[in-house]
Amino acid sequence: MTDMTTLFTNARLIDPQAGTDQIGSLLVLDGLISKVFGQDTDLKEENITAVNSFDCAGKCLAPGIVDIGVKVCEPGERHKESFRSAGQAAAAGGVTTMVTRPDTLPAIDTPETLEFVTRRAQEDSPVNIRHMAALTKGREGREMVEIGFLQDAGAVAFTDCDRVVQSTKVFARALTYARSLGALVMAHPQDPGLSQAAAVTSGKFASLRGLPGVSPMAERMGLQRDLALVEMTGAKYHADGITTQSALPALKQAKRDGLDVTAGINIHHLTLNALDVGDYRTFFKIKPPLRDEDDRVAMVEAIADGTIDIISSMHTPQDEESKRLPFEEAASGAVALETLLPAAMRLYHSGMIKLPILWRALSLNPAKRLGLPAGRLNPGAPADLVLFDPDAPFVLDRFKLQSKSKNTPFDGQRMQGKVIATFVGGKQVFGA
Repeated sequence: MTDMTTLFTNARLIDPQAGTDQIGSLLVLDGLISKVFGQDTDLKEENITAVNSFDCAGKCLAPGIVDIGVKVCEPGERHKESFRSAGQAAAAGGVTTMVTRPDTLPAIDTPETLEFVTRRAQEDSPVNIRHMAALTKGREGREMVEIGFLQDAGAVAFTDCDRVVQSTKVFARALTYARSLGALVMAHPQDPGLSQAAAVTSGKFASLRGLPGVSPMAERMGLQRDLALVEMTGAKYHADGITTQSALPALKQAKRDGLDVTAGINIHHLTLNALDVGDYRTFFKIKPPLRDEDDRVAMVEAIADGTIDIISSMHTPQDEESKRLPFEEAASGAVALETLLPAAMRLYHSGMIKLPILWRALSLNPAKRLGLPAGRLNPGAPADLVLFDPDAPFVLDRFKLQSKSKNTPFDGQRMQGKVIATFVGGKQVFGA
């Protein structure tokens, strides 16, 4: 064999496609998975030799996380996050493919801007990066971008991020055009009128705190509008954040009706709730706002049964100045590339989701939705892998994060689950 072979032995293999969690070995050849062996396989009898041997010591070896919706602040706000710092954070968090958002300054809405960020990413990031482009020019919701040209330049999906395209005519036209090109449209389901200037989810807690709230119904209304237009146009659609019980019936019906629809949720809505805002702690201010505990539990169950397909970090760096403000005025968002895996382990340790199901949402489903070969342990798949200890305890110190911005709601919290090593194309990009 060539000098590009690596043999991972004594690994707890987490295979989201087969739905298995078992001890075995895995052979990597020239950046691709070559063969997977069961626990009873005698590697000497198989005549397996490799230049590099990696004893996993019974820890979990899984496909690297494919994270849809990462904000890297190039161009425009490089002081918050660069491709270099985001790439290092991703590697430390077991994320082997980042799919970046176009809500930069300026927005990624032309092939030239897309080519610039693609080049910067290739130069600076140790992990794979794919890019989404804006759906409308300047993300202003008035005129759609040149979807075909941006596809040719490498855009894997189109989204205006948290800016809802309010004109149903513009959105329908964009969906129709995207349908003709087979392009995926990602949207943020929310009624903009109801959600405008909201800081938290409405309810008794919001009233006691004197904070402007938004009803969970705003999400359901936004999703129902989008799904009606998807039914009309036949487009490929992904809802980036389903966070409330009230939105689930419409999503389930759309899937039963055969619409090409998927849905995602970020890790914070699966592990935190509205009460975590506590004494106006702005690191817990995200979009959509954190929901009630009943909603959180319903979302975890929706991941487990496949109603919601994808878990992401929705990594949104904000500097200290934009967070250290009164809650209503503070910027929304949290960094999460490095906390995604240990936060997800809370769902595993609570007994609510098994690891193969969790990795289906973290890795396999996002890769499938974007047509990427990642997220699998099959022979021929890229050797994008994460080795982690699901039980390792630690207390999170935000100042030790690789991201330039440190706005994490998990600061000072006890967590379980540590990344030991991360591999991209068989090459180790993080670990001792």
